[in-house]
Amino acid sequence: MNNHTPLVALIGNPNAGKTALFNALTGLNHKVSNYPGVTVERRVGKAQIEGAMVNILDLPGTYSLIPESQDEEIVVDEVNQWSRMVDKPGCIISVVDSTNLNRNLYLTSQLLDLGIPVLVALNMTDLARKKSLNIDTAELQKKLGCSVVVPVAARLEEGIDDLKNAVKTILDKKPLNKYSKMVPIPEPIREAIQPVSDWFRKQKNFHSRMAQAQALRVVSSNNNGQFDEDGLSTLIETARRTVDNLGFPHSTLEATIRYHWLDQVVPPTDINIKTKTRSERIDNILTHPVLGPVIFIGILAFIFQSVFTWATVPMDWINNGISMFGDSVSGLLPAGIVRDLIVEGIIGGAGAILVFLPQILILIFFLALLEDSGYMARLAVMMDKAMTMVGLHGRSVLPLMIGYACAIPGIMSTRTINSWRERLVTILVTPLMSCSARIPVYALMIGAFVPEKQVWGFIGLQGLTLVLMYFLGTATALVLSLLFSRWIKADHNKSFIMELPPYRVPMMKSILRQVYTRGKVFITDAGKIIMVISICLWFLASFPRNETDNRTNSDITYSYASKIGHMIEPVIQPLGFDWKIGIGLVTSFAAREVMVSTMATIYNVEGEGDKIISLTDALKNDVDPVSGKHVYTPLVALSLMVFYVYAAQCMATFAVVRRETNSWKWPLFMIVYMTGLAYFASLIVYQGGLWLGLA
Repeated sequence: MNNHTPLVALIGNPNAGKTALFNALTGLNHKVSNYPGVTVERRVGKAQIEGAMVNILDLPGTYSLIPESQDEEIVVDEVNQWSRMVDKPGCIISVVDSTNLNRNLYLTSQLLDLGIPVLVALNMTDLARKKSLNIDTAELQKKLGCSVVVPVAARLEEGIDDLKNAVKTILDKKPLNKYSKMVPIPEPIREAIQPVSDWFRKQKNFHSRMAQAQALRVVSSNNNGQFDEDGLSTLIETARRTVDNLGFPHSTLEATIRYHWLDQVVPPTDINIKTKTRSERIDNILTHPVLGPVIFIGILAFIFQSVFTWATVPMDWINNGISMFGDSVSGLLPAGIVRDLIVEGIIGGAGAILVFLPQILILIFFLALLEDSGYMARLAVMMDKAMTMVGLHGRSVLPLMIGYACAIPGIMSTRTINSWRERLVTILVTPLMSCSARIPVYALMIGAFVPEKQVWGFIGLQGLTLVLMYFLGTATALVLSLLFSRWIKADHNKSFIMELPPYRVPMMKSILRQVYTRGKVFITDAGKIIMVISICLWFLASFPRNETDNRTNSDITYSYASKIGHMIEPVIQPLGFDWKIGIGLVTSFAAREVMVSTMATIYNVEGEGDKIISLTDALKNDVDPVSGKHVYTPLVALSLMVFYVYAAQCMATFAVVRRETNSWKWPLFMIVYMTGLAYFASLIVYQGGLWLGLA
């Protein structure tokens, strides 16, 4: 290989297993799911091939080099750079679903025109074997004109060594596409597009094959805006009229020519349409108009109940471990500011968040199971009609579901939605889906003020309360979607088409990898924020010290944090919140989960002695020194949870919205509407509760 690190690009259709192959080659822990839009931007990992390092580029899934959505535009933009010799890969791995060759090889035929060695990775050969599909790889290689065809099963990591050897051979020898031939184009069509082809050859310095392929592509494209340069648009319009007059509709010209050729390369397979596949039989139940939604609601209820019941033991372990660690550190260090900072500020603040890690991981685990099994794609199809009624798109279901884990990847995955209005509406409401960062707040309030008892004999009241919080956010998101869709100017309507992958038994290795990765991200990324804020809060809550009282429970009364909190208190008092909660609301603008660490820091500062007290007990026992009433009540807890259902506390989310919309208008709008919604919803809950005598 060359002295510089070679680049190998992975390109394939959605659901072809491209990202799974990327993980198998690089060992990186990237998310793998059975629906389009998971890989939403270019990712580069390193693979070691016989002692040499190779950069592997993973691009979003696309069906062709004519983009229909933003994630497909990423691929096309990358390919266009290669034509200008920018970051050109030494080899392209075209990832192909072995069970659907004809459709997958359409993209491969376009890649062959680039003049870059193409290696076809026949993925999912394990499923092909189950369907008794026998593929002659040597014959296919000859007909396609690619460098090599390698059968693999990425999920099982079969054929990976053969694929690496093939990559090494290509990069070492840089073979030409030995059998490579251009897709046959009828002579009248060739003559009609020739002026456009000549333009690309002369103006862009494309080689003849690529120039002809590009001419065929732009004549078939419906996007006219990007071709307005140096007379190109005029040449394209002339070619389109000529093609139409020949009886070939220009909008389907490339597809017609390439699929006609592919029908000869891959003869159609006889399919017994009378026999339903396993996936079809399962779909009869899971996507049933009545049973489908009921089953989905049941699945969600089970997941959220499990978040509480399954996490109890590991949460107790973590809580006890943190307390023991805090006591040990306290015993080792001399009394003073340093000990207070470490025990009360760092251990007390960051430790309070770690307690809720099991609940977050359980939620991520179940979402990963649904994704890896193929159920998520069905959910999108099943919910398409309902989504359309509220101004959304069938594909909007996927970002919204991802939003239950984190709004940021959910917003990024909206790139698969080809309508700008529907994409924007989805972006605007995705943060209303209760993400994993809200779980610590919900869990703290529910654990402290919702009793552990059964409803109707089999449903836990705590789990039901959590379900209601998620339902509240989801229902509000749908209502606002309807309002936003009527307000935002519509572009042309786009149809909803989604390929349904077959149901698969989730690979536990992949699932656990996702759980580990998300847990690691939570601890490292959120931990950095929490650590900094915890230290700042400890300082604000500890200084200036009250010299006369000599470290009493009223220390915090004299602190900077107290002064800030009391400035906020008049605004939030109608919601049932005191000045301490006010501090938590301010700090949680960085990240919602910081609310819990903030309260932990404040109450640890207030605690007598050096022992870290239980945050739950601290909240239950907190009494207003003036009125003698408990600061926290079930009504206050409910008001706070409702506030966090809608609150705009996550600056990283709004930074992503700025990037995805290319405007500050929409993130600022989201901050205003979400903050206002949170305030008034919480106001209604608390004041309504007082009116009903629930205080």
